Amino acid sequence: MDDMSHPISRLQSEVSAGLIGHQNMVERLLIALLAGGHVLIEGPPGVAKTRTVKLLAAHLPGSQGRVQCTPDLLPSDLTGTQIFRPETGSFEFLPGPLFHSLVLVDEINRAPPKVQSALLEAMAERQVTTSGVTRPLPDPFMVVATQNPIEHEGTFPLPEAQMDRFLLHLSLDMPQADQERQILDLVEAEDIARTLSPTLPMSSEDLKLAQSEVARVHLSPALKDFIVRLVMATRSGGAVAEWVEHPVSPRGTLALAASVRARAWLHGRDYGLPEDAQMLAQDVLAHRLIPNWSAVSEGRSGRSLVDDILKQVQPW
Repeated sequence: MDDMSHPISRLQSEVSAGLIGHQNMVERLLIALLAGGHVLIEGPPGVAKTRTVKLLAAHLPGSQGRVQCTPDLLPSDLTGTQIFRPETGSFEFLPGPLFHSLVLVDEINRAPPKVQSALLEAMAERQVTTSGVTRPLPDPFMVVATQNPIEHEGTFPLPEAQMDRFLLHLSLDMPQADQERQILDLVEAEDIARTLSPTLPMSSEDLKLAQSEVARVHLSPALKDFIVRLVMATRSGGAVAEWVEHPVSPRGTLALAASVRARAWLHGRDYGLPEDAQMLAQDVLAHRLIPNWSAVSEGRSGRSLVDDILKQVQPW
């Protein structure tokens, strides 16, 4: 939304002001927020993955939780557990960190499969089941997970079903020299001005109103056809089918359409454009397909395959 008086525009501006070179990531996080999806951020240590999420959380309604994943993590460490109260002689449920509106899951690939399974239910169903009791999660509910692509010892690769639940998968690189200098200046300025009062978070009503407006963004039949053709290019007979072991599922089509609506709204439009789909295709589709052994042997990745699709599949 281009109107700087709008709560979402102010949110985008204030979060971006605390970062250097991450305007694209901020926009993608807002797209996921408006579309009701989750985000996986992958990048080397020290590129402000956690900082970005904390800045976003400080401006959002509801509470925030954080999970630092380790190989010995248990599902109950996320979902919560039953504790015995001697004074009443009964058990009481103590909610885990998933019972927050925004949950940062740090180094998600260090969590063992049982924990990832518990997280999958929360992301997919917006609920948690413990001791046979299903409990709803807050509304809104958003998971932002991070992972480090460098270290692989003691990690558990995310299964296909888990990856498919993330609306967007962002890949970060190291900053350039000029950005590095700006980061140094920004951190020094923050150290001096630590007494500044924090900005009040936006209200739940403002967020729900924005989400309802995003849901009404118009996608023309031609744009919907373009989105479908991008996805179909990963399947049998498609532009990159020979390089794909597992193609993008219909959830990828729905995710790209929802993301296009959110991006169009952020740019002040009530209609989507092909450029929205082209700008978001890699972040929405790349993690939903699995390259086959031929592609891997030639150094091809999901993102490079989607890049090939964008070159071969035209909007009109």
